[in-house]
Amino acid sequence: MIRAIAIDDEPLALQVIESFCARLDYIQLEKTFTKTSEAHKYLRKQPVDLIFLDIQMPMQNGLSFYADIEQNCQVIFTTAFSEYAVEGFNVNATDYLLKPFSFERFVQATEKAKQAFDTRNKFSNTEAQYLFIRADYSLNKILISDILFVEGLDDYLKIHIRNQKTIVARMTMKSILEKLPAPEFMRVHRSFIVPLSGIDKVRNKIIYIGDEEIPVSASYEAAFQEAISGKK
Repeated sequence: MIRAIAIDDEPLALQVIESFCARLDYIQLEKTFTKTSEAHKYLRKQPVDLIFLDIQMPMQNGLSFYADIEQNCQVIFTTAFSEYAVEGFNVNATDYLLKPFSFERFVQATEKAKQAFDTRNKFSNTEAQYLFIRADYSLNKILISDILFVEGLDDYLKIHIRNQKTIVARMTMKSILEKLPAPEFMRVHRSFIVPLSGIDKVRNKIIYIGDEEIPVSASYEAAFQEAISGKK
């Protein structure tokens, strides 16, 4: 799932993007902004894969905004001014949508983003064995093999790591689960994700990982039992 945000000083333009994204099963539009300052605050805490970005903004030009952000994410520029098209592609934009754009044209742009997203993820799954997680105003590199378990706390996560300080990040359980290799990492409780290879033992619906005891809730028990049975 592509995690996206949209930035435009016109609320009606954001409504169009929200409506179009709702019709696609591969994009999750997580938030919209009418002010670039608020979007900057969000991006300092939350990773995204794609930004729908208006160029002609009152406080900061969209091209300048995209140049300022630290995240390596795709951008689809949206604007009523065709003269910005060349500048948009000069900053490696995935696409450029000239307002008003149709749903069909929107799909063309997002399918380009999806292709690039899938290609990058395929490479990451085969080559990279680590995650970059934003926490404490920094991007933290975490080896997947060092993750002991993930604990959910409301809108935050605690990522417990072998021989390292626990990282607290503002993320959802769903978003980090999408980043982790599915056969290996399982959600066993509303508040816990564990790596199957890291489990020392299971007794009375309690998972033991080192000195930690992690409960298996009823809603996840059947899938968990099936997974560990397959490991035998």
